[in-house]
Amino acid sequence: MQIGKETVVTIHYTLTDEKGVVLDSSAGEEPLTFVHGAGTMIPGLEKGLLGSSAGDSLKVSVAPADGYGVRDEELVQKVPRKNFPVEDVEVGMHFQTRSPSGPRIVTVLAMDDENITVDANHPLAGATLNFDVQVLNVRAATPEDLAPPSCGSCESCSGHHH
Repeated sequence: MQIGKETVVTIHYTLTDEKGVVLDSSAGEEPLTFVHGAGTMIPGLEKGLLGSSAGDSLKVSVAPADGYGVRDEELVQKVPRKNFPVEDVEVGMHFQTRSPSGPRIVTVLAMDDENITVDANHPLAGATLNFDVQVLNVRAATPEDLAPPSCGSCESCSGHHH
């Protein structure tokens, strides 16, 4: 069976950046399983996997626009230190904030006595992503696979359907 809309795909992958640095990998872990076309995977990886079958090995290069987006410098903002929710802040820390488009993760870039500079871009925004993929299994999705998640265990949904 070939990968297409409403197939359940199981892959092993290694993700590297333009310099060949490994950013993420399923090697030595459980393989990644997802419903193709359900919006849970970055669009560029889905496009690159389309038509592949179990047993295929492929390399997929994903441009920023089809990955985590291009960097938006307007998402880098200074926040008065007194408005920050915690006292102990260090450069590189991640915090979840609320935004009009839902929860967002921000990274602390810099700070001084008055302000804390945060970046709400995804850490991989602007990056070309190189996936080395082994397709382990492809099967037709069942109605259960296609049902919206209702686990209630993650903060982003708090029990509500997406």
